[in-house]
Amino acid sequence: MKPSVSQDRPVTDSGPKPHLFHFVLLPHFSHLSLISAIETLQNANLVADQRIYDWTICGTTKQAVRSSVGCEVDVDVALKDVPSARDIVVVSGEHVFELDSFELEVGLARLARGNVRVTGLGTGAILMAEAGLMDGATAAIHSWYRAGFKETHPRVELIRQTHVSDSLRCSSSGGVSAIDLFLDFIEQEHGTDFASSVAECMCYTPLRQLQKSVDTSIPNSLTVPNRTVSRVIAAMEEQIEEPVSPAVLADQAGISRRQIERLFKKYLGITPKQHYRKIRLREAYRLLIQSSQPIIDVALATGFETPSHFSRCFKAEFGETPYQLRNKKRTD
Repeated sequence: MKPSVSQDRPVTDSGPKPHLFHFVLLPHFSHLSLISAIETLQNANLVADQRIYDWTICGTTKQAVRSSVGCEVDVDVALKDVPSARDIVVVSGEHVFELDSFELEVGLARLARGNVRVTGLGTGAILMAEAGLMDGATAAIHSWYRAGFKETHPRVELIRQTHVSDSLRCSSSGGVSAIDLFLDFIEQEHGTDFASSVAECMCYTPLRQLQKSVDTSIPNSLTVPNRTVSRVIAAMEEQIEEPVSPAVLADQAGISRRQIERLFKKYLGITPKQHYRKIRLREAYRLLIQSSQPIIDVALATGFETPSHFSRCFKAEFGETPYQLRNKKRTD
C-alpha cells in the first residue's frame, strides 16, 4: 500500500514547482506520523486548489517497508539514488534501537548539507542524533524516550512541547503532533491565515491551539515506571475539581508524606504539589480552548478558588493569562 493523493477534489498543476518532501521510511515506522504529515500537505493542496506540495517515499532500499500497523508501503526510490533534496523527513517507530541505520546515516551525510531541512517523525530524531545531525540542536521526543535520549545525546536540548519547527533540524514527539509540525511548515511558507485555513479544512483548529500548550514532559499515570507514583498521579487525575493535599495522597498510597515527596523528586524532578498543579492547569487550558465556559467556572472546575490565583498560575505555566488565551481564540 502506498499513501496517495486523494482524487475527491481536483488539484491543478499550474503555477510554481511544488515544494517536495522526501519521506524516508524505516522498518516499523509510525504509520500515524506518516499519514498525519502527508494528509496535512494534501489538505494544503486542496485549500490552495493547486499542487503546492508533493512528496516521494524513500527507503534505505527499494523494497516496500512495513509500518507499525503491519502495512507494506511501496518505496518510490532508494535513498542512495536520491540526487538531492530540499526537505528530508525520517520516519521511524518503537523498534528504533534495533535498526541497522548505516545506509540511512550514509544517505543523510550526503544529502543533509547546506540549507537542507531534516525532520524526524516518531522516533526519527533519535536516528538523526545517531547520524550526528543534532549536536547543539533542539528536539522534541516522546516522553518514553526522554531519559535514554538525554543520556546518550547530552548535547541535544530536549524541549517540553510536542514539536520543533523553527530550524533546519526539526522533530515531533509522535502521532498527530506531525500535523502541528507540518502546519507550522505551511505557515512559515504561506502565512498564518493560509495555515489556519488548512487546519480548518482538517477540522483541527481547536486541537491545534491545544497542542501548542501540551507539555510532553508531564508524565501521566500510565507512563511513570514507579507503581506508587503512578497510583498517586492517577488519584490526582481523578480529583481535578477538588484537589487534595499531598498528605492525603500519601495516606491513600500507604506511604508517608516524606516518602511521596522523595519519590516524585526522583522520578519527576518536582514535588507532588507542583505536578498536581501542572495537571490541573493543563485541564484548564483544554477547557478554555474547547468550551465557552466562563473563566471563573474553568478556574473552579480545575480546583482554583479565585480567578486571580488561577490567572497567576496559568500565566506562569503558559506565558499568557486565561483572558489573553480566550481573546486569541475568538480572533482566530
